[in-house]
Amino acid sequence: MVINTVLSVMAYDYPPEKLSVYLSDDGGSDLTFYAMLEASRFSKIWLPFCKKFEVEPRSPEAYFCTAVEPLGEPVLAKEWSTVKILIDGRDFEAVDIQGQPLPTLVYFAREKRAQYHHHFKAGAMNALIRVSSTISNSPIILNVDCDMYSNNSKSVRDALCFFMDEEKGNEVGFVQFPQAFENLTKNDVYSSSLNVTMEMEMPGFDGNGGPCYIGTGCFHRREALSGKKYNKNYKEDWKRWSNRSVEESTRVLEETSKVLASCNYEENTQWGKEIGLKYDSAVEDVLTGLAIQCRGWRSIYFNPKRKGFLGVAPTTLLQSLIQHRRWSDGDFKIFASRHCPFVLGYKKIPLKLQLSYCIYPLWAPTSLTTLYYVIVPSLCFLRGISLFPQISNPWVLAFVFVIFLHRAYSLGECILFGGTFKGWWNDQRMWLYRRTTSYFFGLLDYILKRLGFTKSTFVITTKVADDDVSQRYEQEVMEFGTSSPMFTILATLALLNAFCFFGGLKRVIADLETMVWEQFSLQILLCGLLVFINLPIYQGLFFRKDVASLSTSISYQSTIFALLACAIALY
Repeated sequence: MVINTVLSVMAYDYPPEKLSVYLSDDGGSDLTFYAMLEASRFSKIWLPFCKKFEVEPRSPEAYFCTAVEPLGEPVLAKEWSTVKILIDGRDFEAVDIQGQPLPTLVYFAREKRAQYHHHFKAGAMNALIRVSSTISNSPIILNVDCDMYSNNSKSVRDALCFFMDEEKGNEVGFVQFPQAFENLTKNDVYSSSLNVTMEMEMPGFDGNGGPCYIGTGCFHRREALSGKKYNKNYKEDWKRWSNRSVEESTRVLEETSKVLASCNYEENTQWGKEIGLKYDSAVEDVLTGLAIQCRGWRSIYFNPKRKGFLGVAPTTLLQSLIQHRRWSDGDFKIFASRHCPFVLGYKKIPLKLQLSYCIYPLWAPTSLTTLYYVIVPSLCFLRGISLFPQISNPWVLAFVFVIFLHRAYSLGECILFGGTFKGWWNDQRMWLYRRTTSYFFGLLDYILKRLGFTKSTFVITTKVADDDVSQRYEQEVMEFGTSSPMFTILATLALLNAFCFFGGLKRVIADLETMVWEQFSLQILLCGLLVFINLPIYQGLFFRKDVASLSTSISYQSTIFALLACAIALY
């Protein structure tokens, strides 16, 4: 997967002598290094093949797995640095089988030691910025995650059009492409497509002053990423980059770069603070993009018809929940710190852009209101307490209007951007699951870290799935399997709503003559929808017998917790 991404970027439709491709391997894997070495040899055949036949996409695996037409429209302890220039673009012998030059290709693994905080992805990116400044020092940097291959060989030219625009190009700090995924199921069972975010919210960001940086598929101006402030007199001299020559030998460049990749290089410097990607955040991308905009640079969102990059979406429920837990924790930490958009962006970026940034930092606290709506109305229904106006009361129209209008609007968004009705329903389910688990734990993580009970961690999302997991994912069968506190919460809430719904319904049916159902119409609707939306959990608890069902221990725990809550409510 990693090598496919590397080869897809090497094959860009752009002068290869102006391209340098770096792979940052934070695991320091021998296997990855030798795979890169083999890829450097294969590139001599693959690149001319791509250019001759104009193939798209230019990831070998993606190309050979699809019908192709020509384009029309855990951290390992490691106590050394490894920098190896596998292809030196300056070397006249670095050519493909047709004699055309190859892009520079560099394998890089930074030094890590237990006594030095390596700052996760942000630390790896900053070390890569320093190393690349010695070897190639290109004015534009593209960063992509290892699982996001290039799907459009024209992307680099598209991005450069913004940077080199004669009127506004000097203002541009970065050009962000949307995140898109190649392995989504027809109905997007885990709501991973981000279609509404990429097709609706990000263009809104763009209109309000510029999109946020989302960590991958982004072309950066090196000077903006390195902490330089924009001023109106700034004008990029592209010729100085074209005329730059590096006289040092490959060996000297490798040895010099190792110093820049050492674990203590950043001690007592501004790296991670004012220079490079920001540290001390689980969402270093969002914080870094905000800081770049606050330094006066402008960002651009570019969403071409043919997606620039395709990645791998989570294939299990737990992966999706863990990913959103990290995002919500990191985003809320930004909001509750001096980096809050209203504080950091005060008089630096427009108010409408500050408000746009607050969509994601406020994910975590919304978990509390969602938990209230999932728990309290159901328990009140069981006890016979009405919370909403009677169906005959005119005030009920306000509730009905908001409920149905909002659902209709979200359904319209989903269909407009290529979704299905079932996909919309899956999105509603995942919205509920994330708010009651991922965002709640994200908020809890932040509180515990502030109180000093836990330390910051960076949970890596699994990129490769087993065959059985992949098969269930393609069949859109929800994957549980492992035990997790988040699954216990989901199962408890699902059973709580089921017990309350049927217990309250029994009370209403017994009192039909007194028209008591009028008092509980909206609560019946709410509880009924919660039961219906949790059908996959009931199946995982009681009806499925495969390895991906919910464990027996979770079944027992959730049943006890739900019954205890109902008993307390009735008491």
